[in-house]
Parts: sequence; structure tokens; C-alpha cells
Amino acid sequence: MTSGTTQDHDHQARPRLRASDADRLATVEVLEDAVAHGLLTPEEGSDRMATAFAARHRDELPAVTADLPAQVHPVPAAPAGWRALAAALVAQLRQEVAGTRAAGIRSRRALVTAVVAVVLVAVLVSLVVHGLWDGGPGDGFGDGFGDGFRGGRR
Repeated sequence: MTSGTTQDHDHQARPRLRASDADRLATVEVLEDAVAHGLLTPEEGSDRMATAFAARHRDELPAVTADLPAQVHPVPAAPAGWRALAAALVAQLRQEVAGTRAAGIRSRRALVTAVVAVVLVAVLVSLVVHGLWDGGPGDGFGDGFGDGFRGGRR
């Protein structure tokens, strides 16, 4: 005669699996992420991490994170290129202009923005002028058409 149920039989057939360090660390990473996103206070996160590190069996770990939302895995960033860099620069400039407008024309932010803009324009102008006059094409150095060495009589 059996007095047990099917559930008792399943429990006896499958012993509890012990938790590995990797299992505990995976749970702790979920908890750290929850603390970083403000889902748990640092104290509550610390208590739950201690519980996770003290867990002996795998079935004890899900209870530590049961009330947290499912973890959303971020989409990997596209490799950075010139287009991405230009898009980031444009977005940053738009944000800066919007912030400066919101702060007002007589604010310190507007003054700093104006000074930075003037310095950037001055640097760009100096690079263009330097490139055109000092190192532009046809300056006679090594271009093969000027008064370089020809290897024969003149």
C-alpha cells in the first residue's frame, strides 16, 4: 500500500540540486541590477544578496528575486562609426541649445555656451587658414613639379 501521492513520488525521484557559485552569482547580479535601477533599497538588496550567497539549493534562489520584474536585456550597441558620432554630436548640440534657451539669455550657461562656440569657431577658422596657406597643395615641397631634384643637368 502506498500512502504517498504523485507529488511525493516526484520529490523522492528528483533530489534537490545544490546551488553552484555561478548560480548564486547570477542571482546576485539580478539583485545588483535591481538596486541600480531603484527597484530595491541598498539595505534590502544587501539582505537578499546575503540570502542568495547563503542558499544551498537551487530551488531557494528564485524566491529571492520572485517579486522583481523580468530582466530586460539591452540591445547591443551598433559599432561606432562616423555617422553614429555625428548623430551623437547633433543630439548633444540640440540638447545644449534647448538647455541654454530654457536657462535664459542672461544666464551663466548662455555665457559659457557662447564662449565655447566662439573658441570652436576660432579653432576651425585657424585650421582652415593654416591648411590653405601653410600646407596647401602646390607649395613646392616634394610635389614633383617644382624646383626639386631631377637627377640630371639643369
